Amino acid sequence: MDNGGRLARSPRSPRPQFDLKQAAFDAAAALCARPSSRSPAYARRGKRPSRLILTLERLPRRAGIIATLLLLALSAGLGAVKGGHLERLMAAFSDTRNGLANSAGFRITSVAVTGRNQLSQDKVLAIGGVNGRSSLLFLDAALVRERLKANPWIADATVLKLYPGELRIDIVERKAFALWQREGHLSVISDDGMVLDSNVDRFLTLPLVVGKGAETHAKEFLALLSRYPQVDSVTKAAIFVGERRWNLRLDDGLDIRLPENGVGNALAALSALDKEDHLFSRDIVAVDLRLPDRLIVQLSEDAAKAREESLKKKEPKKKVGDA
Repeated sequence: MDNGGRLARSPRSPRPQFDLKQAAFDAAAALCARPSSRSPAYARRGKRPSRLILTLERLPRRAGIIATLLLLALSAGLGAVKGGHLERLMAAFSDTRNGLANSAGFRITSVAVTGRNQLSQDKVLAIGGVNGRSSLLFLDAALVRERLKANPWIADATVLKLYPGELRIDIVERKAFALWQREGHLSVISDDGMVLDSNVDRFLTLPLVVGKGAETHAKEFLALLSRYPQVDSVTKAAIFVGERRWNLRLDDGLDIRLPENGVGNALAALSALDKEDHLFSRDIVAVDLRLPDRLIVQLSEDAAKAREESLKKKEPKKKVGDA
């Protein structure tokens, strides 16, 4: 206690909290309802006002109303963001704006989409974010183009708005080039390695490449392979090994191991061997061309046994009495 018998405030006791939001409301209310007398009520009562109140008192009479409206708008915006309603609020605003523009004669009445092959017109419009509520006046052509180019099937796009109600979209589609298998999953890819689709049912006739990195190296290798139709026509899959060289799996299961360098020469030699000696028809399971000066052939299990028995029969019989 102090000398007057009152409890003294502890130096560690928390100071009274100052509510800035409440003070702003009180100040705005004071500005809206302040008396016409030049002597404020707090001056007549002998109370000392806060600095915020003094500052607001010097503002024009309508400033309090404006400040209150701004504060309410900010509070509503903050509530929409925190409550996760901002997207719906923006969508409602966009629909209202487009509705007014459509009523004024800027409704999209004609749409032309060119350059499409795999994608339908409705699919292109959906990708671009164009729907029945869109108005030509407020349609952002640059944004529509960005959305279209974000789709893997679309390499490029042009969007034209022709007032009052015509929309033209020209797209350049990527072409399905090959099937790519990695970790057991199949995808359709373009010649630049872009994954286009995971639904491969319509593209089962495309060449198959397998392995990590195969998607970006397939164009160059398949172009080289196509120069040797004797090999290309019986190839089931091209397998990229260690991201540095290729193997071939033929239709009958025969494995062809190609070198890292000099692939063209190896394919030429392989093609010649099949033409002259019918190599691919032999009872073998693998052909190794990785060494530049030799070719290694791996026989099948049955062929190996037959060869071993044949060699045994050809061995000369030992004469009686020979040491």
